[in-house]
Amino acid sequence: MNCKIPNGCIYGLVGSNGAGKSTFLRLISGIYRPTSGSIRFDGEEVYENPSVKRKIVFVPDELYFLPQANLMRMATLYKSIYESFSFERFHNLTKTFGLSETANIGTFSKGMKRQASTILALSAMPEYLFFDETFDGLDPVMRNLVKQVIYNDVMERNTTTIITSHSLRELEDTCDQLALLHKGGIVFESDIQNLKTQLFKVQVAFDGEFDRSRFASVEILNYTQMGSVATFIARGEREGVVCKIREMNPILLDVLPLNLEEVFVYEMEALGYAFGEILM
Repeated sequence: MNCKIPNGCIYGLVGSNGAGKSTFLRLISGIYRPTSGSIRFDGEEVYENPSVKRKIVFVPDELYFLPQANLMRMATLYKSIYESFSFERFHNLTKTFGLSETANIGTFSKGMKRQASTILALSAMPEYLFFDETFDGLDPVMRNLVKQVIYNDVMERNTTTIITSHSLRELEDTCDQLALLHKGGIVFESDIQNLKTQLFKVQVAFDGEFDRSRFASVEILNYTQMGSVATFIARGEREGVVCKIREMNPILLDVLPLNLEEVFVYEMEALGYAFGEILM
């Protein structure tokens, strides 16, 4: 599996259970040693390299806190590991999230523990933030708050963030780039903005008989036709494609946007994968 993640972006990983998302994060965090290949940060190997690991905070799916610890005790632990840890930011974030710094974390709900781990991670002021199932257990209000503080880190500090999820819709409005992981490999990777603007649905009708061959000048991923109305998924520069179809003098022409899940379905079909089976 090869990928190159640019600095200062939010990179999303989506895939089914067992696809390798958590393993991928543990590998790039230096927790696991790769059996082959290498993982480098600015040319440096991460495994058994404390100087690189000090730049990384990994928030796993299964959270761990010291027994009977409160947030302040955990903050002190983080400060001993991360020289850049900011108590000022820690206090501000605990206030923003409405969490107690002195209450036993063991009494927190699942969502509150997820918030606590996010506060500690962001307060460490790392260069790289890795979140496994970031939004698991969070209500809609807290999901939006977590997204916002992650956005701010990326915008203000150029932090590189990787987020895993089972939900494309969760990542659609969060990530700059997105990759689909399947059986331990990245089968699809793209910039989200280009992905969503380069693929769209067209509904078109003509007065008279026609078939797919009429659209030979358009790159089509999926085509269906019922009577005089054709519906297809086109790839390319939208205005250019629409201009070509208008020149054919259709009696009906509608161009519809696709959500990210639909885009992935058609892109995966084009690659020969059954998207539904991958995420089942």
